[in-house]
Amino acid sequence: MSQEETISEIFNISHPKSDRTGYIAIVGGGLMGRGIAQTAASAGINVLIIEKDIEGAETCQQRLAETLDSEIDRWALTKNEKKAILARIKLSTELSEVSECDLVVEAIDEDFLSKKGIFRELDKNCPPSTIFVSNTATLSLTKLAEATARQDRIIGMHFLNPVSKIPLVEVVRALKTSDDTFLKIKKFAEDLGKTVVEVFEYPGFVTTRVILPMLNEAMQVLLEGIATADGIDTAIKLGYGLNVGPLEMADSMGLDEILTWLDTLYHELGGPQYRASPILRRKVREGYLGKKTGQGFFKYDESGKKLETHQ
Repeated sequence: MSQEETISEIFNISHPKSDRTGYIAIVGGGLMGRGIAQTAASAGINVLIIEKDIEGAETCQQRLAETLDSEIDRWALTKNEKKAILARIKLSTELSEVSECDLVVEAIDEDFLSKKGIFRELDKNCPPSTIFVSNTATLSLTKLAEATARQDRIIGMHFLNPVSKIPLVEVVRALKTSDDTFLKIKKFAEDLGKTVVEVFEYPGFVTTRVILPMLNEAMQVLLEGIATADGIDTAIKLGYGLNVGPLEMADSMGLDEILTWLDTLYHELGGPQYRASPILRRKVREGYLGKKTGQGFFKYDESGKKLETHQ
């Protein structure tokens, strides 16, 4: 049985009589899904997160609370605000619950077949008026839209991590995305406090396509022994007025994610700037994925603070 054919089983689809009117749904409670949920809930929007199983839902809930606690520790949030945000976020393992939501955001891993399967199931469960959003960074929205009977209501919102802090979102139009859909999603993004850049579908869009060659080249400079990881980050950070250097940025984004994006763009565009540096492949192979594993090009404590150089 193919990956697409087992989507229903993975999500334990049923048809509960839950009233989710006035909610947006987010399919996938990983790093990006949680960030979108936190941002929406902070803006007063009710959110339903769909996870594939109880364990995933519990992990999502725990990490949401930990993120908000870290904001409280930084005096960026109060305990009452945390309580209000969490009260607006519900979790479920029942994909069918999205049928009454006003908007559905897909935020699962960057795998085309998995995303296509989700879109197909969503299309069966939701009324024709529902807009589907994908948070993909590199995949074709037009091809994803072909899995549905609502190609005019398929659109991309490429958030950057951390979602709650980065003031930008790329709103990506697929080939058949309607003007009405674009304007509604633009308004939604602005309600989240984001500046919108309209993007027409092309591999990597704007931010991913432009930033990946810099990250990849910084890794290659490290591999060739031209400078240390600290030296590279210091040079680029101070030399070009960035808040963080390219190697720490890569660690924050997730080295496995970066490798997936590079491989996709190299396949789609063929440019040598997207041929992943061997040091990146080695890090991913060894399980050093960046901040989320506590080690990438640098080491980090449990709160994600950089501890020391690791090459």
